[in-house]
Amino acid sequence: MNAFFIHLLNVTAGTVLDVLPIAIILFVFQALVIRQKPANLKRVLIGFLYVLMGLSLFLVGLEEALFPLGKTMARMLTNPDFLGIRPGDPVRWEDYTWVYVFAATIGFATTVAEPSLIAVSLKAQEVSGGTLRAFELRIAVAIGVAVGVSVGAYRIVSGTPLPYYIMVGYALVIVQTFVASKSIIPLAYDSGGVTTSTVTVPVVAALGLGLATAIPGRSPLLDGFGLIAFASVFPIVSVLGYDMLISWLRGHNKTTNKEKIS
Repeated sequence: MNAFFIHLLNVTAGTVLDVLPIAIILFVFQALVIRQKPANLKRVLIGFLYVLMGLSLFLVGLEEALFPLGKTMARMLTNPDFLGIRPGDPVRWEDYTWVYVFAATIGFATTVAEPSLIAVSLKAQEVSGGTLRAFELRIAVAIGVAVGVSVGAYRIVSGTPLPYYIMVGYALVIVQTFVASKSIIPLAYDSGGVTTSTVTVPVVAALGLGLATAIPGRSPLLDGFGLIAFASVFPIVSVLGYDMLISWLRGHNKTTNKEKIS
């Protein structure tokens, strides 16, 4: 227990050093550029204290829970006894079906719970006047991450080169950009960034490193990283695809209504 509190204090000290430059910049601009006393200074200072406490506990939680959990799940799902294969047999991608299923489900779940995505989706619903629904946008992004992380897990298992997947993914994004509505394109591009944040990144990174460590012939350095790239590209594809589907359904409904009227 004492070791835990010492570790927490060390992490908190590091967090203070990380947040301090941000605080200094904000207060310097407030004093020298705006030349006004910050409004609600007491609340701002309390907010910074909450940020320090939250970040410190979150970082400790990552080290103590999420990273070990991701590695443990990867190790269990790639265990030869669980897969029904004998040690020394060649790696076949079809033997790791449960790995792909787990990767998809964990990618979906972490994305739905991503605070930054929730914030962006609520703002998108507010600005669009309800045309874009926050929950539907979150689901579309989560499906993209689920597919991306699952494909990334397949890449690790199969040992195929990462650049090919990313180039194909962005080529698809470029094609969709010319077809999708102009209003959705910036939001779709932002969706690929906000989803790879505080919740998704640690779990997905731990899964990738765990897979690369557990599968014979894979290097954690060469193969363990790259899942985050999949979690960034595929949400753009899914959001643009969601917009194209909605546009098609609206056009189809209009055509059907006209036919009924005539």
